[in-house]
Amino acid sequence: MIKLPSKYKSILSPKETEHAIVSIKDFFQTALSTELNLSRVTAPLFVKSGMGINDDLNGVEKPVSFNVKDMNGQKMEIVQSLAKWKRLKITEMGLKPGFGIYTDMNALRPDEDLDAIHSIYVDQWDWCMAIDEKDRTVFYLHEIVKKVYRCIKRTEFFLYDRYPALEPILPEDIKILFADDLQKKYPDLTPKQREDKVAKEYGAVFITGIGGQLPDGKIHDGRAPDYDDWITETGDGHRGLNGDILVWNPVLNSAFELSSMGIRVSPTSLKMQLEERGCPERAKFEFHSRLLKGELTQTLGGGIGQSRLCMFLLRKAHIGETQVSMWNDEILKDCKKRGITLL
Repeated sequence: MIKLPSKYKSILSPKETEHAIVSIKDFFQTALSTELNLSRVTAPLFVKSGMGINDDLNGVEKPVSFNVKDMNGQKMEIVQSLAKWKRLKITEMGLKPGFGIYTDMNALRPDEDLDAIHSIYVDQWDWCMAIDEKDRTVFYLHEIVKKVYRCIKRTEFFLYDRYPALEPILPEDIKILFADDLQKKYPDLTPKQREDKVAKEYGAVFITGIGGQLPDGKIHDGRAPDYDDWITETGDGHRGLNGDILVWNPVLNSAFELSSMGIRVSPTSLKMQLEERGCPERAKFEFHSRLLKGELTQTLGGGIGQSRLCMFLLRKAHIGETQVSMWNDEILKDCKKRGITLL
């Protein structure tokens, strides 16, 4: 559980915060789309149930659903993220390798455990790009990670240029690490403690291989089996073609996840991951069936939290300072006591 700081004062006023949020979002999405050759597309708020398109995140979260009267009661689901929808969109658009899409994703995740960095409402830049089969390597993934990180660094300076009190703290380069190496090096620490240790040491890290079994038989963190590839051998003694970008957050004194990304499953890795997670029946869903037949473009993609990025760059203590959501009475009372103004 993330602990709120005992003494806290926002660097920017509420009005300055609102203006800064707009500036961050405008600047970052332009930088990201230019760096990765991404075109903006419009995203759905909900998708048809039973198609296998909505994301299960860790594989257990239930989406908000409703029935549409004028479509014979067709059941719809509010999206939890757009990982699989983006792959369908890229296939439909016929994009060539090296080109992709990004969108503003707004989702509801009612099963979240609410705290300083987790909210029912989720807003992120969901992005995805077409890649060649030969680029299904951890080396290519890490090149894209470095490009995304450069966009974060640029945004940090852009903000500092306008608000000098927000001094840059990110290191020049992001450190690439592997989850299984961290488990071997720090066997007595939990995955969260390992993240805290390396994020504090390096300032910014990309932990590769999230979801697959570690040497101790456990996993670093949960991942659904049908979008990121976390089972493929990388050829250098590691496994997994995905990962998380984490930075050290001095306000919360904790590692802070800004992005989750990875090379998407191939027909082979999808089948293996469904088996490992004990849900081979998902292969019958339309999305999974098309993927297993080789009908979908090979892609690499991820999500970058909009409110999370704003929270980090503006040195905020709670995600409710950069987005409007709902909070329980305990959180509201605690934030008021600590001088944290929720939007």
